Amino acid sequence: MSGKIFSILFTILFLTTLNAQNSKEVSFMSNQDTVLGYLSLPKGEGEHPALILVHEWWGLTQWMKDNADMFAKKGYVALCVDLYRGKVTDKPEEASKLAQGLNQEQAGKDVISSFNYLKTLSQVDVNRIGCIGWCMGGGYSLQGAINIPELKATVVCYGRLTTDSMQVNKIQSPVLGIFGEEDKNIPPDAVKQFEQAMKTQGKHIKVYEYPNSAHAFMNQNNPTYNKATTKEAWKEIYAFLSDRLKK
Repeated sequence: MSGKIFSILFTILFLTTLNAQNSKEVSFMSNQDTVLGYLSLPKGEGEHPALILVHEWWGLTQWMKDNADMFAKKGYVALCVDLYRGKVTDKPEEASKLAQGLNQEQAGKDVISSFNYLKTLSQVDVNRIGCIGWCMGGGYSLQGAINIPELKATVVCYGRLTTDSMQVNKIQSPVLGIFGEEDKNIPPDAVKQFEQAMKTQGKHIKVYEYPNSAHAFMNQNNPTYNKATTKEAWKEIYAFLSDRLKK
């Protein structure tokens, strides 16, 4: 019996170690800057589709890492890029200062560098890389679509939008937009204008606007969290990414 118990414990320890090895902190260069990130790898040999995840104004929180792990379980190589260089907070005042102090040009370059870093990984199919971001990160996810023509899918969760025809014209990937009808930061009119700008130039855009949902409704740590709406949003996100990156 003791031998069996030891064998079971060893197996549990081995599996725990194996799972722990599937996610890790990483760093890579963005111009002259060192960028931090959290990388979560799926099980299985060979090349996999990959995703860049861009965080909210809180920074690279545990919620973001959990999202990366969740995507890895679904077969994606998931990389959270840390635009704040290690700074993270749960205080709105501090988050506001971090967001306002962020060098937007450098942050955009960080997203591009994340894409380039993913292309160096043997586990990544370089022809199946997408990007997803929330809130502040949603805006940078869209910037990724503007600046990385090789992206195959872009998800913008209540992020800053654009109607600039030159920027919209650069977007090559299909875009999924996730928004709340009660969002005062990204109001429905702004969403409609962006959607129309995309359609005018023949871009592939699909938008979901959820009733009774305010800004940042997908994060359970936010006061505006909406459980029911979040469930529906994730359903659409999974389907969109699977259709664009797994076929």
